[in-house]
Amino acid sequence: MIKRRSLLKSGAAVAMAAPAITGFAQQTVTLKFHTFMAPQSNVWLNMHKAWMNKVEQESGGRIKFEAYPAMQLGGTPVQLYDQVRDGVVDVVWTLPGNTAGRFPRVEVFELPFMMNNAEATSKAYWEYVQTVAPDEFKETHLIALQVHGPGAIHTVDKPVRSVADLKGLKMRAPTRQVTKLMGALGAIPVGMPLPGIPDALSKGTINGAVIPWEVVPAVKVNELTKFHAEFDPAGGCLYTTTFVMAMNKAKYNSLPPDLKKIIDNNSGLETSGWLGKVQQEGDVPGRKSASDRNNTIFTVGPAESQEFRSKSRALEVEWVEDMNKRGHDGRKLLDTARALIEKHAKAPASKAPAKKA
Repeated sequence: MIKRRSLLKSGAAVAMAAPAITGFAQQTVTLKFHTFMAPQSNVWLNMHKAWMNKVEQESGGRIKFEAYPAMQLGGTPVQLYDQVRDGVVDVVWTLPGNTAGRFPRVEVFELPFMMNNAEATSKAYWEYVQTVAPDEFKETHLIALQVHGPGAIHTVDKPVRSVADLKGLKMRAPTRQVTKLMGALGAIPVGMPLPGIPDALSKGTINGAVIPWEVVPAVKVNELTKFHAEFDPAGGCLYTTTFVMAMNKAKYNSLPPDLKKIIDNNSGLETSGWLGKVQQEGDVPGRKSASDRNNTIFTVGPAESQEFRSKSRALEVEWVEDMNKRGHDGRKLLDTARALIEKHAKAPASKAPAKKA
């Protein structure tokens, strides 16, 4: 009798414990994703949401996202990296260059005429950080690193066809290196985050901005400017900007192993390349938004771009010297970045996230 009662008690205990064990194994996690990009932008719709949807689907719904574009959780774009570092949010997508000089080694990809295309350069950027700058983003868990497509010049009422045309124009620039580039080309550089562009153009605070085509409609640059200068790829790309998608370290470490694996499967080299590729693909409709308004689009040919190259060459020398002063081998970093871009330019293209029914 005693033996039977003991068995019943132990059986009841197992039965009571079973739901808890099952519940733990199937725990769901909600992650807050925060960025400055507008909800109607190419980046938000075709990159961020696509990435989040893929993660949710592959986790069987056990990872869910609360998605907050346009700084809806508060703060400024400059504060995004610290928000994810401090655990205010779980995942961010932002510009390292929002905080000038904080992530100096990745600025190599923002030097003038450095990139060739966004996918190859994004993959190079990821491999570069993993191999020669692994502590650059050590405060967070890295998901992806990428760049946008070729930067273009957009002006309100004066066309830019040569370096001389930029003289005296107040030009918005996104990062420290691109701000220096505008100064080297004779413009008056004005640093500001992307969301500030429409108001600054409307009020005449700036005469123009440098941004890639894909983001033009999201900040109404197609409506607020009349002239655009793009660079023929044969002569090189004027500039690009680096981005980082990062997760709070403690949040990542708290995930069960199977959910960590889902995040890992949607991180790294291929994810970085895919993000860069999709962002550059957005250049086509972005450019069309300007041509549809009969704005003037001028293409700077390979010969004309040589003047832009020669005027901006000093930035490369300055960056190498800056890295040397910080205790890094600047020339080695520059050569490594160039070699990685060339390597990935020859590699197969990244695949888009597979959509599941």
